[in-house]
Amino acid sequence: MTQADEVEPFRAVLLSPGDPADDAVLDQLLGDPRIVLVDSREEQLRCLRELRPSPASSLLDEPTRWAYYPWRQSVVGILGPRAYRTVRLDRNRNLITPGEQERLGELRIGVAGLSVGHVIAHALAQQGLCGELRLADFDQLELSNLNRIPATVLEVGVNKAIVAARRIAELDPYIRLEVMTAGVTTGTLDAFLDGLDVVVEECDSMDIKVMVREAARQRRLPVLMCTSDRGLVDVERFDLEPERPILHGLLGGVTSTQLAGLAVKDKIPYMLRHLDAERVSPRLAASFVEVGQTLSSWPQLAGDVVLGAAVMAEAVRRIAVGEAIPSGQARIDIAATLSALQEPAAPSHTEINGSPVEVADEPPNPGGLVEVVAAAATRAPSGGNMQPWSIQTADNEVRISIDTGYTSLMDVGRRGSAVAVGAAVFNARVAAAAHRAVGSVDWLADEPYSQLTAVIRLGGGHDDALEQLYKPMLERTTNRRPGVRQAIGYEVDASLRAAAADEGGRLRLLTADGDLQDVAEVFAAADRVRYLTPALHREMFAELRWPGDEPADCGIDVDSLELDPADVAVLDILRRPEVMAHLEDWDAGVALGNNVREQICNASAIGVITVQGSALLDFARGGAAVEVVWIAAQQRGFAVQPISPAFLHAISDDELSGMSARFAPELRSLRRRFRQLCAIEPDESLVLVLKLSHAGPPSVRSRRRRLHGARSTPG
Repeated sequence: MTQADEVEPFRAVLLSPGDPADDAVLDQLLGDPRIVLVDSREEQLRCLRELRPSPASSLLDEPTRWAYYPWRQSVVGILGPRAYRTVRLDRNRNLITPGEQERLGELRIGVAGLSVGHVIAHALAQQGLCGELRLADFDQLELSNLNRIPATVLEVGVNKAIVAARRIAELDPYIRLEVMTAGVTTGTLDAFLDGLDVVVEECDSMDIKVMVREAARQRRLPVLMCTSDRGLVDVERFDLEPERPILHGLLGGVTSTQLAGLAVKDKIPYMLRHLDAERVSPRLAASFVEVGQTLSSWPQLAGDVVLGAAVMAEAVRRIAVGEAIPSGQARIDIAATLSALQEPAAPSHTEINGSPVEVADEPPNPGGLVEVVAAAATRAPSGGNMQPWSIQTADNEVRISIDTGYTSLMDVGRRGSAVAVGAAVFNARVAAAAHRAVGSVDWLADEPYSQLTAVIRLGGGHDDALEQLYKPMLERTTNRRPGVRQAIGYEVDASLRAAAADEGGRLRLLTADGDLQDVAEVFAAADRVRYLTPALHREMFAELRWPGDEPADCGIDVDSLELDPADVAVLDILRRPEVMAHLEDWDAGVALGNNVREQICNASAIGVITVQGSALLDFARGGAAVEVVWIAAQQRGFAVQPISPAFLHAISDDELSGMSARFAPELRSLRRRFRQLCAIEPDESLVLVLKLSHAGPPSVRSRRRRLHGARSTPG
C-alpha cells in the first residue's frame, strides 16, 4: 500500500507540482503499475485561453495540479482551483452571473438521504451552487436503487453517501466534501447541521424529517425537500421565519420524539398529511395499498428524481443570491403538463422563409393642387417614420407645423420634428415647382414653446431645378439592404455637397476605411445605450410595425429592416425589456451594436449633414438639406439609409442626462468623439447621418398617413 492509499475513500488527493512532499507521493504513485495516468492539462489550458472575455494572467499562470482518485487507481492532471472553476462553469454565464457564482461557491449545503439526495447533491455541485457538501446516509447501495441513483453495479454494497461523494469528487475535486456514513440521528444531528447555510432533507423516516427541521429552525436554516410524485416541492424558510410551524403545521404540532415512539403503521397518516394525499398521483396512491404485499417499498422513477434535483438547484440559487422564494409547497406535474399540450400559435409576423409581403405604395390623396402639394409633403422622411407634423390646406395655401402632441426622448427640443418639417416643406416646394405654382414660403417660429410653422403660398412662378426633382422625390425611399462598398468619385462628392449647401446645410462625406471603422464603433456603442436605456428601448420598439400591427400607416415596417429569419427571431428577443434589464445589470450587450457596425463598415460613405445654429428654424433648413442630398444620392444609384445615434439632436449635457441618466457620461464621450472625427465646428448642429451604399431595391416602402382632406379657412 502506498502512502497515497491512506486517505478517505471518497475524496481526491490534490498534489501540487514543485512541492517536495507532493512530488514524492506522485513519484510513488507513478511507480505503481496499477496506476493509470490521465493528463489533459493542455486541452484544459486551451479551453481557458479561448474563453471570452480573455482570462486574466493570474488565471493563465495559475499552477496546475494532480488529482489522485484511490478508488479509481488514477492520477489526473487538472487546472488550478480558480482556473478549473472558471472553465468548468463558463457555460453558466449569464444564467448565473460571475458575481453570483462567486457567492454560490462559498455556500455550505447539507444533504440528508442519498437516494433522491444523490441526484440533488450532484446537480448542486455540477451547477456550481456550493463550495462544500455534507452528505449523510447510513444505508448501502443496493441493486434495486439503480433505477434512480446514477451509480453502477461496481458500487453495490458501498455506502450511499460515499457513492455520491465519489461521483462529485470526479466532477470537481476542489469541492469540499464531508461524509457521514452513520446518517442523521439524534447523536449526529448537531455535527450534520453545524456550519451549514442550507439543508436539503430527503430522508425516508418521518420522525427524522421532523427532527431535522426542529434543529434547523433553532439554527435559522432554510430546509428544502422534494418528492418524486407529481413534483412536490417543499420550502421552509426558517432563516426568515424562525417561528413558523414545522412542515407548515400540517402534522398538527406533533414532535419528532412523539413520532419516534409510533409504529410504522401509525406514522402513515402524518406522512399522507404532508404529501397532501388527495393530490398524490393515482398510481402512487394505489401503490400505497400494495406496499408490503406486492411491493417491497415505495416506487420512484429516475425522471421524477431528476426533475426534483433541477427544482432544488433553482431553489438553492434563489436563496443564495437573495431572490424571492417563500415558504410553501408547489407541484411541478410533468404528466399534467404533457396532457395539456397544445398546438403552438402560428407566427404573427415575418414569415419563417424570410419572404416579406410587398406593400404597395400609398397613392397620393385625390384633390386639387393644394392637396397634391400637401401629399408630396407627407412623403418626407422623419425619425422612426412617425411623421411628427400637422398639415392643413386652404385656398392656394399649405401649412406645415410641428405636431406638439408627438413626443419622443430622441426628439430633443423637437429638433427632430423640425428636421422632418423642413424636409416636408422642401417636398412641397418641389411639387409646387412641378406644377408651375411656385410662390412664397414664410416661417413662423416660437422657440420657447417649441413651435414651428411653414406657410407655403402657391403662385405662378417656376423653378426648373426643383421641378426636375419631382419624380425622384416621389421615388425617394429608405433602403436598408446590406450594401456593397464602391468608391465615390469627386464629381458625385462635389455635387452632393453643393446640393446640401443650396439649402443652407453642410455635408461631410466619410469614405476612408479608418473613418468608417471609427464611426461604426461610436454608433455601435450609441445603439447599445439605446437598447439598454428602458425609455429609449420602449420608444424604439414602439416605432416598429410587425404585419398586422396598428397603426400601420406610420412607424417602421419590420420587413423594411431587411433582416434574415434568424435576425428577425433575435429582434423578437431584443424587444423584451426584461432581457435588456439583465444586459444592463451585467454591463453587457456589446453585440447590440453589431448591426449598425456592420452596416457602416460596408458602406460606400457616411454622409454627415450639419447646419450652423441651433434654433428650430436652423434644423428645418437642415431638414431640407437632408432631403435634397437623399434625393440626389438616390438619383446617382445609391441606397440611402438614415442612422440616428442617441446623441444626435442633444446639444447640452443636461439633455443627454434627460435621455439616459445612467449612460449620460458615455453619450457625452461618444458625441464628443464623433464631432471631433467629423471636424464639426462648435457653432454647428448635427442634423442627420446618412449611410450611402450600392444595393438592390428595398423590399417595402414606408407607409404614410393619408391627408384627411379638411380645409381650413384662409388666413
